[in-house]
Amino acid sequence: MGQEELEQVSELYNMLVTYLVNYSFQIFGAVVVLILGAFVGRRVSNLVLALCAKKSLDITLSRFFASSTRIAIIVAAVLIALPKMGIQVTPFIAAVGALGLGAGLAVQGLLSNYGAGLSIIFTRPFVVGDTIRVEGVFGVVKEVHLAYTLLTNEDEELIIIPNKHIVGEILHNSQTDTVLELSVGVAYDSDTDAAIAAITAKLAEIDGLSQDRAIQIGIDEFGDSSINIAIRAWAKTERFHQLRFAANHAIKNALSEANISIPFPQREVRMLS
Repeated sequence: MGQEELEQVSELYNMLVTYLVNYSFQIFGAVVVLILGAFVGRRVSNLVLALCAKKSLDITLSRFFASSTRIAIIVAAVLIALPKMGIQVTPFIAAVGALGLGAGLAVQGLLSNYGAGLSIIFTRPFVVGDTIRVEGVFGVVKEVHLAYTLLTNEDEELIIIPNKHIVGEILHNSQTDTVLELSVGVAYDSDTDAAIAAITAKLAEIDGLSQDRAIQIGIDEFGDSSINIAIRAWAKTERFHQLRFAANHAIKNALSEANISIPFPQREVRMLS
């Protein structure tokens, strides 16, 4: 190591020692402020969350208010601690603002997700536990974040939808259930009233279909070889396909027990001489 390098190291050492001598108590105070800020932020955040739960506020809004409170307290603690360490806050804020402007132009898509997330949180087109259908996918809302919404389904898949793809799009919200649409054909000489009654009675025995929303069932259309009966029921989203299979099985058993046939497709062909 040359003489010049030694002088630089010595100068740096002296600067560090001077800084620690001049600001040792301030640094200690800054560390205490930061620790208190983190502690108070966590406690106040938990209090806000408990207060929101006591007031029966939506969980999405509750989490947003709690996290915003915690971030605000920690930022305030940082702004108090920096001057104690000899760091001027004003230039720092200006630099952060300039950096934020440049970053904002570079990540417009991310910012649009955050804007859409705020819109979802405050307008609440859905809440945690609702079943929504958007952009060709559907599932139960598990979490709502500023940047994205997290859905889950019967297969326990986690579906992440950026919030900008939710706000401004056509959104279907069916609360806790999903509509189950089925159809079955019966012979033209069948007693359709008996068929409808038998199917309704069987479907009522299935655990998982909504008891609050009545099953809708009736003649849908007159097909080429059968009278088609349509069935609409509300099924728990977490068991949608399981209940669909069970409902089809129940419809088949109901018609068999009522001696109502499900005809094969038929076509009449005439030979012209």
